[in-house]
Amino acid sequence: MASGNSSSVTQFILLGLTQQPELQLPLFLLFLGTCVVSVVGNLGLIVLIVLNSHLHTPMYYFLFNLSFTDLCYSSIIPNPPWLMSFVNQNIISYAECMAQLFFFAFFVIDECCILTSMAYDRYVAICKPLLYRITMSHQVCFVLMAGGYAMRFTGAMAHTGCMMRLIFCDGNIINHYMCDIPPLLKLSCTSTSISELVVFIVVGVNIIVPSLTIFISYTLILSNILCIHSTKGRSKAFSTCSSHIIAVSLFFGSSAFIYFKSSPAESRDQDKVSTVFYTIVGLMMNPFIYSLRNKDVQVALSKTLKKRLLV
Repeated sequence: MASGNSSSVTQFILLGLTQQPELQLPLFLLFLGTCVVSVVGNLGLIVLIVLNSHLHTPMYYFLFNLSFTDLCYSSIIPNPPWLMSFVNQNIISYAECMAQLFFFAFFVIDECCILTSMAYDRYVAICKPLLYRITMSHQVCFVLMAGGYAMRFTGAMAHTGCMMRLIFCDGNIINHYMCDIPPLLKLSCTSTSISELVVFIVVGVNIIVPSLTIFISYTLILSNILCIHSTKGRSKAFSTCSSHIIAVSLFFGSSAFIYFKSSPAESRDQDKVSTVFYTIVGLMMNPFIYSLRNKDVQVALSKTLKKRLLV
């Protein structure tokens, strides 16, 4: 086959999540519903934050960006052609595969940066409440997001650039439902040592550093909460952090399992299931995690619905 990038492969075949015919249709319907809920939930949270001025705070600024990222995520990975791979094999061109890989890496790193910023925001709110307005000013929030975007773009370009250097000779069947890094490395007929090193560095920086930052933030938060004598005060402080802790555990736990497990030759089915958690389940769960456990969002939703019903 002809190629403009020294690779003889011009398209890949994605095998999907399962090859068992009896599971394909139920999984298709399940994830179709999941994707619809994810889009509606994240879009609804974005609209809610925009329409309610009392939600225009640093915490909800980061939550807005998180929902926007999850909404974009939904258009990259769980899209209709991908969902059809549960019923039929999904054929994707080389260019489309590399584009999907870039945006996938970009939004994964984006999620890491936003979750880390949210942890820092909670630390300042609980441990330094009197300095909160100054510490988390509009300028600081903008710098955090701008710096994060620089990291996202650099990391995504590093992953995609290294992948485009590889040559894929004859193997073009990806035992996955998306163009992820591990299955693509497995298909290469040239040395992947540089690409694996880049993966280790980029993923390490974007998982270990945010994880340490979040861990330190919540260690300081916990020590501060334990010093609060009022039971009601401790309960309120815990409730403001619980949603974020759940989201962080779901995202970092599943992603770390894939990229830092000891044996890369283990069953790809485990990778696919783990990827489902932070590309699909997380997208759907985040709006519910941050709304059902958040009184401000519940009040805003109630007010917004009342206004729309009275119009």
